Amino acid sequence: MHYFHYACWALLALVFYTYFGYAGIVWLWAKAKGLGRPARPAQAFEPPVTLVVPAYNEASILEEKVANSLALDYPADKLRLVFITDGSTDNSGQVLARHPRIEHLHAAKRAGKSMAENRAMEFVKTPYVVFTDCNTLLNRAAVRELVQHYQDPTVGAVSGEKKIRPQASAPGAGEGIYWQYESLLKRCDSQIYSLMGAAGELVSFRSDLFAPLEADTILDDFVQSLRIVGRGYRVVYEPRAYATEDASASLPEEMERKIRICAGGWQAMTRLPQLLNPLRQPVVTFLYVSHRVLRWSLAPLALLLLLPLCLGLALGSTGPLAGFYGLLLAGQVALYGAAWVGWQQAARTGHTAKPLVIPLFFSLMNLAVFLGFGRWVRKAQPAAWAKASRPPRVLGAVAGAA
Repeated sequence: MHYFHYACWALLALVFYTYFGYAGIVWLWAKAKGLGRPARPAQAFEPPVTLVVPAYNEASILEEKVANSLALDYPADKLRLVFITDGSTDNSGQVLARHPRIEHLHAAKRAGKSMAENRAMEFVKTPYVVFTDCNTLLNRAAVRELVQHYQDPTVGAVSGEKKIRPQASAPGAGEGIYWQYESLLKRCDSQIYSLMGAAGELVSFRSDLFAPLEADTILDDFVQSLRIVGRGYRVVYEPRAYATEDASASLPEEMERKIRICAGGWQAMTRLPQLLNPLRQPVVTFLYVSHRVLRWSLAPLALLLLLPLCLGLALGSTGPLAGFYGLLLAGQVALYGAAWVGWQQAARTGHTAKPLVIPLFFSLMNLAVFLGFGRWVRKAQPAAWAKASRPPRVLGAVAGAA
């Protein structure tokens, strides 16, 4: 029985470290190094840059994205704007043809975002390239803020911040809270040494460091940026450059997104083995395992094992220990019960009561790990993203954001 007690405490410690302890450690570590926004270089830096926008059947929002791209605060003669619409069957080409400054790349076959980016890079001749999603809108200073960091030769990539447009829906509330937490961790990781994975909504690279990705790559931004870290460069987090997008239109759609990300996480862990070697890059290994690997593997497994373990210990113990394990069991039942109620509430009304948002999204995030693992094992997750539905917004509402 003693072994079960030890196992329970070990699993509790693992879960606590993954979701709370690590955040506290890196916050204190980053604070000791001067946590704050990345230092702004003293002199202006305006090198030639190419902005690449992959777009699959996005004709309905292309005008808005083009307007947003044209409004970026960067010298026009130094900023190439490239839209790649491989596989699109709508009238994207006609929309883009109305804008002489836009360079349009198109191939009839759709091979996924990774292959589209690989193909786009064949046309990139500038020393730096910025990738951004079509359904996001950038602040005007985004490109300028990203490229400033390349004055440091140790910087191989720079990632902007992802912002979720405020919404009262269940997906909007959950994504907003998650990204506030995730942004803090990213700021700390970057301050300590390097970001552990860039955000595909807005990320830039030194063009000569970009390496073509495998055709089946699910998380292109994550794998590309961490391979650059594995080569000894840093990935910097720049919150002054940000991409704003809407939350998922529904909880099932948000769950599908999480499952896909988790499938990509399992795939990425098998393709980044060098980051698991503490003798090679000890700080990178610590950040990578703590921030990514545990969250995508051992922590969800620990949560799953804790339920039957606490039940067995509560029934098999006596005295105060039985009460303690009973409380642990009741806490878990309450957490998952609240998540279930929140899911049902969102299914009926599209909204979730505030006290249920965190239990709901915490539970969905961990459930997605198992479902994503299943897809990865079966090779059932296609590289091409399913086109998401998004609520309509006012044209140009963020195009001129500062």
